[in-house]
Amino acid sequence: MNELTTIEKRGMAAISTAEGNMLIVAGDQRNGMKAVMTDAPDGPGSVTAPQLADAKADLVRHLGNHAPAILLDPEVALPRIVDDGTLSRDTALVVGMDASGFETVDGLRHTRFVDGVTPRTVRELGGDAAKMLWYLRPDRQGLDSVAAQSIRDLTAAATAEGVLLIVEILTYQLEGESDEDYRAAFGTLIADSARLSVACGAKVLKLQYPGSAQACAAVTEAANGVPWAVLSAGVDHETFVEQVRIAVDNGAGGAMAGRSLWKDSMAVSADTRADLLTHRALPRLRELADAVDHRVPVLA
Repeated sequence: MNELTTIEKRGMAAISTAEGNMLIVAGDQRNGMKAVMTDAPDGPGSVTAPQLADAKADLVRHLGNHAPAILLDPEVALPRIVDDGTLSRDTALVVGMDASGFETVDGLRHTRFVDGVTPRTVRELGGDAAKMLWYLRPDRQGLDSVAAQSIRDLTAAATAEGVLLIVEILTYQLEGESDEDYRAAFGTLIADSARLSVACGAKVLKLQYPGSAQACAAVTEAANGVPWAVLSAGVDHETFVEQVRIAVDNGAGGAMAGRSLWKDSMAVSADTRADLLTHRALPRLRELADAVDHRVPVLA
């Protein structure tokens, strides 16, 4: 197990419920958030950066401020949402470090950092924690891979800066790989990704739901004591709540949810946003909180 430093333990407490389980609203999407703002007169592609920033502010105001923590990006949302007081003093801030999209090199995906964003930047933006995404195929990438070295480097830099780093891993289907083969390998790929990330120093993981209770238990074993949260991956809310319950029952330490909460509650219209976030997304967050704390950790 990769031990948390004292300051990282404070960061972990800040992003967790009173019962000690992670619960973070993900609002760092950029193009993905624009895509669901279908009331834009000229289509989602016409949503401007200021309009998207306004939408993110409302996401924080009507939803994120009711969670232990919210994940935001440093390109559109920050520092505005901190500077103007939109973010509640009781809601922790997780700063996303990854840029939108990915590059493909020799058939493997590689994410990029937002230009100029470092663990020090996270602190300067008022962050309680940071998140960075890596795509991994552990059957093709080992401890000597570029991705593994990147995880090692950022984990060390974040620890040196006193920033809790959440390592998000996404596995994916290779070009030419059949749907059947990928489905069969999916759970193992997630467990092996967790194992590789922990070997590179990861202290907190954000992972896809691996498919079953047995697969969740395998991920927990692979994580070797490092807490992991399940991400929503855009599934519907009811499906995600059930996934979270199963994952928590089998060792997961919480959830980080974005589109499953708000994908049908975002709009260019501020009035529409306020209504939908309050009456549709917020009740979902409360249901998710109940699922996250379904298994209360046993105190030592």
